[in-house]
Amino acid sequence: MLGVARTTMKSLALAALIATSAHGHTIFQELYVNGVDQGHLTGIRVPDYDGPITDVTSNDIICNGGINPYHTPLPNTTITVAAGAQITAEWHHTLNGADPSDAQDPVDPSHHGPVIAYLAKIPDAQQSAVTGLNWFKIYEDGLIAANQSWGVDRMIANKGKVTFTIPPCIAAGQYLLRHEMIALHSATSYPGAQFYMECAQLKITGGGSTSPATVSFPGAYAGTDPGITVNIYYPLLTNYTIPGPPVFSCSGGSSSVTASKTTTGITTTPVTSQTKTTTSTVSTTTAPAGGTVPQYGQCGGASYTGPTTCVSPFKCVVSSQYYSQCL
Repeated sequence: MLGVARTTMKSLALAALIATSAHGHTIFQELYVNGVDQGHLTGIRVPDYDGPITDVTSNDIICNGGINPYHTPLPNTTITVAAGAQITAEWHHTLNGADPSDAQDPVDPSHHGPVIAYLAKIPDAQQSAVTGLNWFKIYEDGLIAANQSWGVDRMIANKGKVTFTIPPCIAAGQYLLRHEMIALHSATSYPGAQFYMECAQLKITGGGSTSPATVSFPGAYAGTDPGITVNIYYPLLTNYTIPGPPVFSCSGGSSSVTASKTTTGITTTPVTSQTKTTTSTVSTTTAPAGGTVPQYGQCGGASYTGPTTCVSPFKCVVSSQYYSQCL
């Protein structure tokens, strides 16, 4: 019995070591505006190394680039985006972009967790200083408990692409877009969760005058948050609280959009609530005008009610029962 116990403990220790040492990391490195590719590494502050941040109290949690030094020179391009536009962030394992031969591209499949996007107004999107900015969340995709699928799983199914909408009511100006993926495969204790994030430099045009409620980085996350220190394996989660504030909504100031645990994935029907819930949470997306969907936009899926016809020459391709995309 003692030998069996020792063997079991060794096996558990080995499994933990493998989970902790997995190197299927990732980098946000390309941006599309209404389906139009802005160029590889264009306007995005990317590091040369694809490693994670694990300390939520570090300034590295803002836009990376500390322990993972930035690729130089830093981008001298600011991407123009109209308020209300649909944008797509693209992630890959290395800075070389998509690699179909790489089983860990866009990220290792073990790296389950949420995908999140924030904006912060900034005097100059190309300035080097990023501390002291005021951030508001514009998108999140967490756990669908019915099938234990995560935002990262949907990102992988979409070949590294995540599509969401710039709020149409925010003021015009210079912004940083902070796109983030949190891997929870080793998050049973802190530090354990792995945070991957990069910042894109935006000039938002049009818009309105709404001032969203904001948070600071560092400060928005704590190691004790239930969405940061969590066992995603056992017992199986029936709900999951995505870290950070609720998703900002032009119709309600701040809102959570709750996906049904049994039937829905990414939804396009806005549901506003002033109270952040602990149920599975996914951001709303705004259906494109004109009845057609641009390249990489959502065109189908459970509870999707928007347009299903893609702009020519693209076709609506089923990624899963929860998400179809124009490819």
